[in-house]
Amino acid sequence: MPHDWDKRVALLWGSADALSREELVARMERLASELPEDSPEAAFERAASLEHAGQSDLAVPLYRRALSGGLKGERRRLAVIQLASLLRGIGALPEAIALLSTEQRRGSDPLDDAVQAFLALCLADAGEERQAASIALAALAGHLPRYRHKIESSAKDLLKG
Repeated sequence: MPHDWDKRVALLWGSADALSREELVARMERLASELPEDSPEAAFERAASLEHAGQSDLAVPLYRRALSGGLKGERRRLAVIQLASLLRGIGALPEAIALLSTEQRRGSDPLDDAVQAFLALCLADAGEERQAASIALAALAGHLPRYRHKIESSAKDLLKG
């Protein structure tokens, strides 16, 4: 990978709102083409730019390719979240829930709450509202300066009734 590639990708994302959808996708394609054809990082960035441009149908297989190609670090977790979100949008709830449930059990990082939020949305769409509320409240509890234990306990109680 060229030494400044990640920096140039970050700069492009920083200017994404000022670009047309087509220009963002074209610029990302140019950057991605600098990496080997089987690069999971290139597949992820292509997918993200296509998703941003409203071309979710083209983004899904690229997120899958990035993940199956061994994407690592924050990009891997983002790919799981973004793929699950797109799957939710097309009604593939069991797959989205499975992806996010597996991700929930992996190591912790700053994206934990995003995993929980998207899992809660998927579960709510699947008719599992109590489980969805429990997950959302448990994620929220960690940010509360007061009532944390009460909310955590109540979140668990939701699953009992």
